[in-house]
Amino acid sequence: MATSKRCNVSSENLTVNDVKTPKIDINSKVDLIIQSKKHANDVFDVLEYLQSEKEKNVVCAINGCTKLFSTLLERGDLYVGQLPKEELLIGGDRSADEKYCMFIRHRYNGCLELLLEHISHESYQIKESALCALMEFASMEGKFPLQDLDWSEHYSFPRELIQAVVERLLSQEEDMAVLISRFQEYLDMEDVRYYVMSSVRENVGRVMDKTKGAVMPIYQNNVFTLLSNINMPSQESELTNYLVKQEAKHEDWKAAKLKEHKRAFERLWLGFLKYKLPSSMYKKVLVILHDSILPHISNPTVMIDFLTAAYDVGGAISLLALNGLFVLIHQHNLDYPDFYKKLYSLLEPSVFHVKYRARFFHLANLFLSSTHLPVYLVAAFAKRLSRLALTAPPAALLMVLPFICNLIRRHPACRVLIHRPSAADEACDDPYLMEEEDPSQCHALESSLWELQTLQKHYHPDVAKAAMAINKPLSQQEDDISELLELSTYELMERDLKHKQSKTVPLEFDPATQLLQGSGGVLGLNFSLE
Repeated sequence: MATSKRCNVSSENLTVNDVKTPKIDINSKVDLIIQSKKHANDVFDVLEYLQSEKEKNVVCAINGCTKLFSTLLERGDLYVGQLPKEELLIGGDRSADEKYCMFIRHRYNGCLELLLEHISHESYQIKESALCALMEFASMEGKFPLQDLDWSEHYSFPRELIQAVVERLLSQEEDMAVLISRFQEYLDMEDVRYYVMSSVRENVGRVMDKTKGAVMPIYQNNVFTLLSNINMPSQESELTNYLVKQEAKHEDWKAAKLKEHKRAFERLWLGFLKYKLPSSMYKKVLVILHDSILPHISNPTVMIDFLTAAYDVGGAISLLALNGLFVLIHQHNLDYPDFYKKLYSLLEPSVFHVKYRARFFHLANLFLSSTHLPVYLVAAFAKRLSRLALTAPPAALLMVLPFICNLIRRHPACRVLIHRPSAADEACDDPYLMEEEDPSQCHALESSLWELQTLQKHYHPDVAKAAMAINKPLSQQEDDISELLELSTYELMERDLKHKQSKTVPLEFDPATQLLQGSGGVLGLNFSLE
């Protein structure tokens, strides 16, 4: 797409007030232009309405321009090749038909510029109409190219137009999330997705380098929204939906090869994640990382720098980074020094209240499932969870208590924590160091799980019952905690309210037998002070 710096609309028409201008039937003007070249100047009237202050007029003009230039593109009325400047059309020895094609091509370029500007319009209806019109033109340019093609390849795709659309969607001043969601329809097309990924990568590199890597929340949120709307195919046979179908050598086209899509996808995400992100965006990326990003990267270990940086942030971000690290450790043999030490440090009172509690304990359960872990490490986790359980909410306790029992089942050497004779005979100071971040130095094996015995007096009967499991020999079969991971306080209350009493509740210890019987008195009441 060869664009000029001006909108190619005469200055006289631009200054006309819409209120004073007679109402023009845009559709009739479009039909006249299509029917006869002598009405070519009427295109200015249509383009003028693209700059109207009235929403209805602009939308009508967009629809009219879409019909007009799509028809002219299909008919071959637009000049093909390097477009000369409009000032050069007055003179020269060019034919009338050639001058007409150049004139229409300049008007088409002016229309594209106005439509690109409307992507940032305050009216969403105008934004959406402009976006759809631009993508319709992209489809038409693919079928009827306006540039001389490299006929050794025969690949025709409006890359420059797609780049211009992407640049507008990745605004630095406005949140474009809603319009980007509308754009997802086009991202499902293989060729659009491929060239959009290349355009976004170039745009991110240019913008972020210009700002020297400074955090740009609005811009980076727009980039992430666009990236998260990209659904990658898993097999090459799925590559069937194209905006532009190549007539020749389609199988050799990069946009038709899955490995090229994966390469562009990997370069795109790595180029985006190498810059500093807003703190809230780390969570967004980590939530989709293990499902939507890592499976489509040829060498997932290249994400280790991002994951370790996120894991060191702390809090919920560290919890979410566990998913990606789990994939790299178990599927790609990643060696992460002090992994369990870092995991141990994540066990804080807030872990029972965060949004991602279920995911964290699910992964922690997987990491601690190996029977080859040292006893001191498992004992440290069991002890720390027991201490944190003293202040945990009931819904979390119903999950944590079976979790601790499962740790003891897997590692029989840890049974000393619940069968230490000295702890029951006399009161003593607990040698466990809660503030120690190194599980090998916290003296957990020298302590006992007295906290579980304390929880046997908990006000919630289900928690007290769960804590009493240590009073009996633990079975070999582990407790299934999968259904308890998502248990919320609301669900716990609902379950208690629906619970039916299986037995009658006694109202008095000794049943009354002579309340209205006996001698003496009007009612024969017999009171006893004994």
